[in-house]
Amino acid sequence: MNKKVSIQGFEGSFHQVAARQFYGKATEVICCATFKEVIKLAADKKQSDGGVMAIENSIAGSILPNYNLLLKSNLKIVGEIYLQIKQNLLVNPGVTLEDIREVHSHPMAIQQCFGFLDKYNWKLVETEDTALSAKHIHQHKNKHVAAIASKLAAELYNLDMIAPNIHTLKNNYTRFLVLQPNDVAVSVTDADKASINFYTDHSKGSLARVLTKIAEEGINLSKLQSMPIPGSDFKYSFHADMEFETAAQFNNVIEKIRPLTDELSVLGVYKNGKSNNTN
Repeated sequence: MNKKVSIQGFEGSFHQVAARQFYGKATEVICCATFKEVIKLAADKKQSDGGVMAIENSIAGSILPNYNLLLKSNLKIVGEIYLQIKQNLLVNPGVTLEDIREVHSHPMAIQQCFGFLDKYNWKLVETEDTALSAKHIHQHKNKHVAAIASKLAAELYNLDMIAPNIHTLKNNYTRFLVLQPNDVAVSVTDADKASINFYTDHSKGSLARVLTKIAEEGINLSKLQSMPIPGSDFKYSFHADMEFETAAQFNNVIEKIRPLTDELSVLGVYKNGKSNNTN
């Protein structure tokens, strides 16, 4: 049975590319305007099988509001995808570079392609979404407007990739989390990564004691992200991504660090997505 998941953006977005990479090309998507809506629909078992949500980018960094959305939800992380972001110049069939007068896309996508765009005297028009820009030029059959978007958007909207891979920085990856409701998320076979959130009593050396225990157990701390605790007086919680060899190793470290924290939540135990990155 095909999975149906919520994503942020429109059909042809990089969120849909990530969903297909994890679940397969037949995956259905529910397109959402905001990440808050993604979380809401991902938690609704009557409407979806979960959600796919971007959490960080290798250039722009962490998407901090999404960590807070995840913390407040009843969702578990069951997987992750590292997707290389490849931007392409898309046009209607038959359109040439000489025909183009305007290029439409999300501001971030335009910025990622300045090295290519600076060669031309085109008007750059910022829009709310890369895939929506592609959809609009398809709908209007415009001969003088191009869009910057994914290869999937070109396929879905019958557009030509007149110039592929126009992004300036080639090592641009976005990490996406695969989310399912806590009560239906099943244990992941051969899991080797986990995400937790914790906070300490904020006394001197309290964070260092937690990190020392993690290191002593031979676990790689691949990410440590501090986040303000809402309503507190400059106090922080910490999101930690940990890579390990066996589930027993992870369970052992949790047992060791839990007494050193005021609160600790396991957000998900899953398979490291880097090893599955085929994009």
